[in-house]
Amino acid sequence: MNEFIINDPDGNMLHFGEISPDVSPQPPTFLFKPKRTTLLRLAALLSITTATYSQSPPKSWDYSLTVDGFIVPDDVSFVSPTFTADHNWLHLEARYNYENLRTGSLWIGYNFSAGKNLTLNLTPMVGGIFGRTAGVAPGGEFSLAYKKIELSFSNEYVFAFSRRSDSFYYAWPQLTYSPFEWLKVGGAAQSTKAYQTKLDVQRGFLVGVARKNTSFTTYVFNPGISPTVVLEARIEF
Repeated sequence: MNEFIINDPDGNMLHFGEISPDVSPQPPTFLFKPKRTTLLRLAALLSITTATYSQSPPKSWDYSLTVDGFIVPDDVSFVSPTFTADHNWLHLEARYNYENLRTGSLWIGYNFSAGKNLTLNLTPMVGGIFGRTAGVAPGGEFSLAYKKIELSFSNEYVFAFSRRSDSFYYAWPQLTYSPFEWLKVGGAAQSTKAYQTKLDVQRGFLVGVARKNTSFTTYVFNPGISPTVVLEARIEF
């Protein structure tokens, strides 16, 4: 039996066997030998496709809304809402009645995080203040957590446009312990211009409960002297 070799238009080799007259008819022998460049192209296409579908989908935005109700003795009680939006490193925040009553603020910041057992979260920010108090403010939010203990700190310095004496420093540190996932207790302090009390720095305790993406926390500042109660509700979505 003789063998014939024919090259197709793509350069692939086609082998055919001639039918011998002494042998009963058999199907022709067909061998396909693709060129190396064709295999390389298929391998490259497969690797690109696999890499594309194996990539995790981009992270969506994370939002939170926190509403604090301040019950202040001998002064005006008020509500202070705070809305945040986070996307990867970007942090956006809007506040009202936070730096001062009838005052709003808009913030932009950069999210940092590090650690596994000991977790650090840091967000330096800069904000614009408008309303009763107008100015600019550098600030930041910080938290350090280890197992069931967490230290958090929020602060800013407001440079008022009106007078230098109207500029002020604001801070809210707190330390909490969570004996259960749904319960936290601890201590907190604050220095604020939103209302006046007998103490420049107020100290107190807190008790909070949480379920899924919702939490409720009660703060009591200056207990036994001139107690200010803060009722906080927070939802994350």
